[in-house]
Amino acid sequence: MVKKIFSIVLPLILVQNFLFAASPLQAKTGELAINFNLLDLEDQEISLSEFRGMPVILFFWTTWCPFCREELKQLNLMHRELSENGMEVLAINVEERAEKVQRFIQRYPFSYKVLLDKDATVARDYGILGVPTYIFIDKESRIVSYSHYFPQEKYNDIISK
Repeated sequence: MVKKIFSIVLPLILVQNFLFAASPLQAKTGELAINFNLLDLEDQEISLSEFRGMPVILFFWTTWCPFCREELKQLNLMHRELSENGMEVLAINVEERAEKVQRFIQRYPFSYKVLLDKDATVARDYGILGVPTYIFIDKESRIVSYSHYFPQEKYNDIISK
């Protein structure tokens, strides 16, 4: 019975992820990033405005997304280099309970900030149509990239400025 349910649910999840990844992106490069306040896993409020003057990567994700897991692992491997280049990473979990995210983080610990967008307000403000989604913000708080994969070329452009 479990195998039958799994064989039905898994393809649906994969199709949903494919459709999200194929969706057109709504955020416009060159626009000012929208400020937000979200709680991290320690119930500390984090505001995007705290990082003015430095480049920021917003990474929108969920625990159930297999593509997100891979990107989260890559971000974790790259975090030291990103930090050395003055970039802040904010991994924004979309619409999941803090307990679920905490359990996930215990299994896959990360070295960057994890924020909770419990009601998807920030995801909606940024026009997120699916996960994983990266938004790169430059030192002037402008959106320079919006992508479903790590945009290496934009990263190189940002750190060279």
